Amino acid sequence: MTETTDDGIYPTFAELLEREGKLVGTSWGLFSESDRGTPSFIKPDAVLEAKNCIRTGTVFGLDYPADAFDPGMSLKRRAPRHTIYSSHPAHRDDFLDGYYLQGSTQIDGLRHRRADDVGFYNGTPDDRIKEGTPDLGIQEWADNPIAGRGVLIDLDGYRTGQGNPIDHPGGEPLGLDLIQSAIQAQSLTIRPGDILMFHTGWCEWFLALTLEDKQRTRDSRRATGLAQSEEFVAWAWDHRLALLAADNFALECLPAISGSPFRRSAPNDHGMMHQQLLAKLGMPLGELWRLGPLSRYMKNTGDWDAFVSIKPLNITGGTGSPANATAVV
Repeated sequence: MTETTDDGIYPTFAELLEREGKLVGTSWGLFSESDRGTPSFIKPDAVLEAKNCIRTGTVFGLDYPADAFDPGMSLKRRAPRHTIYSSHPAHRDDFLDGYYLQGSTQIDGLRHRRADDVGFYNGTPDDRIKEGTPDLGIQEWADNPIAGRGVLIDLDGYRTGQGNPIDHPGGEPLGLDLIQSAIQAQSLTIRPGDILMFHTGWCEWFLALTLEDKQRTRDSRRATGLAQSEEFVAWAWDHRLALLAADNFALECLPAISGSPFRRSAPNDHGMMHQQLLAKLGMPLGELWRLGPLSRYMKNTGDWDAFVSIKPLNITGGTGSPANATAVV
């Protein structure tokens, strides 16, 4: 494995593809904090600079309730059961049963996916990914939370303004060309270390459905999201993005597009690019974020960035967690 890069100079994605052996297309060994991944792109000066995104002191919580997606798109995750009890008349306590940590607004940790072809991030052995071990665990971002400049790309607003709303019932794939067009329309500048948030409008659309339509959508296994492409993966890395988040089920579209370049390298994920982003680049992914209120506020002000903090639950070895994300504008 190559030496770490502490001077802020990193190889391009094209150069990552020139690495040898299992390192091809990976960022393995490039960050001094080996389990942190791309949040390492956020340097202290970028955190200080992000305070300039706070213009009015308005605060937005970016998490939906833990039981919001009941049912949701997942075939296995269920809403937690909340119990309140008392030991005496002046006391109340409570607990949750069946709490799936990625059942609502969440952040994927680096042990959430292994690459079918090369394994877990940084070559972490499979037998280290189990309960009680810290390797690649979500606690890395709880002990040292992710905070910096968040930028919202309003894909929903852009497409609606074009008179061509995103097709949520059809589970439309959203390509890099759309992302770049929205960035240009919003006059955005993407900086190294940015936390990028894609507003698609999917969550608000899904939550407004009837119970029967939610179940029908879940059974269809179709959901709006980013289209799988090597160009997008390269774009995300070359912009030195710290984290990708969206208000949809899996960040990516479901199912993967028929022409996904990852169908051979990620057969267990049926061509999804989670393995490329998480296991190879170390880039955390946020899903089911509550971006509607923030996007409407930003549209009114014309400012599309915010100070964003993300602090997962401090669970040693967790594969994912509620995002506990906050935006201050």
